[in-house]
Amino acid sequence: MRERTRLQSQVDAVKALERDLGDALGYAEMADEEGDEASLEEARGQLKAIKDRAGRAELEALLSGEADGNDAFMEINSGAGGTESNDWAGMLLRMYTRWANAHGMEVDFLEETSGEQAGIKSVTLQIKGPNAYGWLKSEGGVHRLVRISPFDAAAKRHTSFASVWVYPVVDDNIVIDINPSDVRTDTYRASGAGGQHINKTDSAVRLTHIPTGVAVACQMGRSQHQNREEAWKMLRARLYELELQKRDAERAAIEEQKTDIGWGHQIRSYVLQPYQMVKDLRTELETSDTEGVLNGDLDAFMGAALAQRVGATRE
Repeated sequence: MRERTRLQSQVDAVKALERDLGDALGYAEMADEEGDEASLEEARGQLKAIKDRAGRAELEALLSGEADGNDAFMEINSGAGGTESNDWAGMLLRMYTRWANAHGMEVDFLEETSGEQAGIKSVTLQIKGPNAYGWLKSEGGVHRLVRISPFDAAAKRHTSFASVWVYPVVDDNIVIDINPSDVRTDTYRASGAGGQHINKTDSAVRLTHIPTGVAVACQMGRSQHQNREEAWKMLRARLYELELQKRDAERAAIEEQKTDIGWGHQIRSYVLQPYQMVKDLRTELETSDTEGVLNGDLDAFMGAALAQRVGATRE
């Protein structure tokens, strides 16, 4: 039923595009015959919007991975550099939250560690919406910021780094077998803002998968039971993403080329000084609209990375 719903929504989207295109062209023809420039300009705007929708639908048709339609977990961690990197991680959090909100997706905070002076040291989010993982999976890697530091009295230029990890929420259709004896469970007292029960009991839960060293934690639930359940979901998702990375690495070895996505590798630079430029180092796509990108306008970068990834798979 889930697959049927997904396919039906794609068919409905194409039908809607055809219908809206016909209406817009008819409206433009009428305006042209009457010499109504204002209506013609409105028709141009409608056609541009339809073109943008068609472009996005074309890219969404490429989201054919096993977990592309799933919700996504996202982890953002600041790099070395203290306040500068913490502030940059906070900027990335705002950027992705705005992107998700602009696309009608829901963002839930699972864990957050604030920086001492500004920003965050780390945060874990769950982003819920159609094809959330499919769109966000290309954002994994190291993000680099160059700017005049607002925290430096000498107004010197600083370079900051933060890493972004994205992995799918594993649903019942994807089976991940985990031996409970391979998992160590630690409980501790949650920190940070929260409800009336936070900081009073050892409700926070950390799970460590001993064979791989993968560790996840959740502290935002009201009870240890809720946090434990969410942490197990996160652990299954992390182990599934590890398996996907192994498959990518095997394919890359066969093709004798690097994978499109490699955790820990710099994927994008955001330069605010001495010039304005955001450049993706994998696709070479760049824009001078740094404000737009930092406010969540990421579709062009995601689309280019997705198209490149699918192209590499097909070659």
